[in-house]
Amino acid sequence: MPTRGLLVRMHAKHGKEAAVEEFLRSALPMVKDEPESEAWFAVRFGRGEYGIIDVFGEDAAPDAHTEGPVVAALRLRAPDLFESEPRIQNFEVLADKLPVVSPFPSTKGLLLTFRAKSGHKQDVEQFFRSAHELVNNEPSTTAWFAIRTGVDEYGIFDVFPGNSERFVHLVGRVPRELAKQAFTLMGSMPEVEMLNVQAEKIGDDAHEIVHH
Repeated sequence: MPTRGLLVRMHAKHGKEAAVEEFLRSALPMVKDEPESEAWFAVRFGRGEYGIIDVFGEDAAPDAHTEGPVVAALRLRAPDLFESEPRIQNFEVLADKLPVVSPFPSTKGLLLTFRAKSGHKQDVEQFFRSAHELVNNEPSTTAWFAIRTGVDEYGIFDVFPGNSERFVHLVGRVPRELAKQAFTLMGSMPEVEMLNVQAEKIGDDAHEIVHH
């Protein structure tokens, strides 16, 4: 069961987008050899911005991922591929839907982040617990993670086989319930980012995804 994770963000140099995507897909064999990584996703946010989301359990060594082979390779290639050093953010996994196997590759993702309203952090975390039950009943949502990225900063990251499955989730009960409780839960407007998945590892399954 994942309890912690890393979010790595990097911005490709102009004209280096294809090289960055090739690099991210080439990292998949390294991730497959990291048994502590329960799920790993290489994503494109858009406008030349890319990211890695990696989740792992409480027993994972603290430096196994921040100092692991993928991050080391990122830092080595950073001067050639990226405008600046990759930004690495730790987060806590509060709830998750994570299948044992992933027979169909995820091609689309969604990252929603917001600041909790003052005095309402427990309400946000209770909402995540109730949302977990709803997401478990969404067969088209491959994997889902409710996360805490800071003292009062929260988010949801999930992945889908395609655009139609992502749309089904966006008009489903979790976003509707979040919208209804937004005034109570949120101290800031949520930021919603639509992602393309470049590569993923879920359990023992790993996929490279090439977008045309």
